[in-house]
Amino acid sequence: MTSRLSWLISIPLSIINTLSDMTESSPNKLLNGDICYRTSNGKQMTKNGFVKKTHCFFQQQPLKKYRRPGEKNQNVPYNASLYKRPFVEYFEETPLLVAVLTYMGYGILTIFGYLRDFLRHWNIEKCHVAREREEQRDFVPLYQDFENFYTRNLYMRIRDNWNRPICSVPGAKMDLVHRVSPDYNWTFQHTGQVVKDVINMGSYNYLGFAERTGACAEAALESTHKYGVGVSSTRCEMGNLDIHEEMEQLVARFLGVESAMAFGMGFATNSMNIPALAGKGCLILSDELNHASLVLGARLSGSTIRVFKHNNMQSLEKLLRDAIVHGQPKTHRPWKKILIVVEGIYSMEGSIVRLPEIIALKKRYKAYLYLDEAHSIGALGPNGRGVVDYFGLDPKDVDIMMGTFTKSFGAAGGYIGGKKELIDYLRIHSHSALYATSMSPPVAQQIISSMRIIMGEDGTTLGAERLRQLSENTTYFRQRLREMGFIIYGNKDSPVVPLMLYMPAKIGAFGREMVKRNIGTVVVGFPATPIIESRARFCVSAAHTREMLDTALAAISEVGDLLQLKYSRREQPLPSLSWTSEESLLQD
Repeated sequence: MTSRLSWLISIPLSIINTLSDMTESSPNKLLNGDICYRTSNGKQMTKNGFVKKTHCFFQQQPLKKYRRPGEKNQNVPYNASLYKRPFVEYFEETPLLVAVLTYMGYGILTIFGYLRDFLRHWNIEKCHVAREREEQRDFVPLYQDFENFYTRNLYMRIRDNWNRPICSVPGAKMDLVHRVSPDYNWTFQHTGQVVKDVINMGSYNYLGFAERTGACAEAALESTHKYGVGVSSTRCEMGNLDIHEEMEQLVARFLGVESAMAFGMGFATNSMNIPALAGKGCLILSDELNHASLVLGARLSGSTIRVFKHNNMQSLEKLLRDAIVHGQPKTHRPWKKILIVVEGIYSMEGSIVRLPEIIALKKRYKAYLYLDEAHSIGALGPNGRGVVDYFGLDPKDVDIMMGTFTKSFGAAGGYIGGKKELIDYLRIHSHSALYATSMSPPVAQQIISSMRIIMGEDGTTLGAERLRQLSENTTYFRQRLREMGFIIYGNKDSPVVPLMLYMPAKIGAFGREMVKRNIGTVVVGFPATPIIESRARFCVSAAHTREMLDTALAAISEVGDLLQLKYSRREQPLPSLSWTSEESLLQD
């Protein structure tokens, strides 16, 4: 260990700084109002020895003038007076040694990958991957070189961690089909055995509505008997049922908007509707961590796209100011429309959008706001109405409210809510509305039933109890993981909990070891995350009992010790924030 440390110390300072910068992904860099806290182990710390905590506070004072980029005193929360509740996010930087070893791991895998490709080329090793035929040698390659190389030499080694067949309802517990691979994950064979009662820590079942019993299941069954399982037509032809109309009216009332429209697929809700809202001569300002459906929709629209740093209001305001000042490229004419596109909860980071600040910027620069609440609707806010409810804001301040029914509601599809003029326009111009088959009636009934439970219109307090249980489970699970010494990303109220793994070999090892302990988890690597920031992503549910969480936490801690995943440099967990003053927190 001493020789390793002396070797690291001998690295030139410029190389160390370069590696430090590379380990700071965009969501990790200091954002507005971030404060660095030194670790309490008594050692002299370098840049990577800090723990970052982002927080904003409620202040009983008039609205401050919006802070300009580059102003001093950045320790003061950025436009903190807009927040009515504490806004706390943690992003601990990657330890330098871990970053170096991660790069070395990928380097070794790459070298062996090229060696295996050489052996395959000379037919020394059997090649399982699809290859171009001899008569197509002169064609442009169908696959990109690096993606194909990564798939056959890195992804295939740990492919058994994904696409596991489930043979039960994916609720708090589930049953997995056991399978084996005789050819190193190129193909799988089912053994006929079933792994029973696996604790499900990976599904987006935030409120526990993915169940086969209860009021929702019974209502969906009755709907199946009445309408069947499919409509076989589009909404504008013969597929518009009364249950669809009822669902859209309920969604509008739930969101607090004038009108709403539902679609059969959440991905298509973004990718097919953004092109109807923006086009040539329009500017889309997109968060760099936006979902692929948002990115695809923006590209299909033909608009000019500019990306701002994740949740960084200085970066967003700079783009807005430049857009107003300079206008369109070449002609410098004013943009026809400026559309800000963000998400409520970012599913890979566990962070929550800084919505109060974005709305303030939107109003200041006369832009439009497109909010994707796929993960936040039902999972945030005292009433389960998403990030707008979470911050106590007016839904009318968000121009386009988008969300999905695939997560908190245990159903399928997506929606867009807003002014009546907007929805009437989309009914005519949206490709998803005109050409896609109508939503299945049982799915629509599942949405109606679950939404009424959340709103309390079923005559019970079950919805309020589930919302409270989800909040308690999220706080408990996050706090325990931090106390164990893991690096956890995201907002303290986010039910999406990323646990950092970093090294490529630990991606597969973590998933396999957790399944051995009857815990179902999701491990994530490149290209869904930066190549050196692989992670395990847990999704907390209201259906999880305290005993389930304790069992999962004990298994995570055991595997963390086995794989040496407790990278955090904090000896003591940071104190949890309460309703307190800004001054006392800044003195922490």
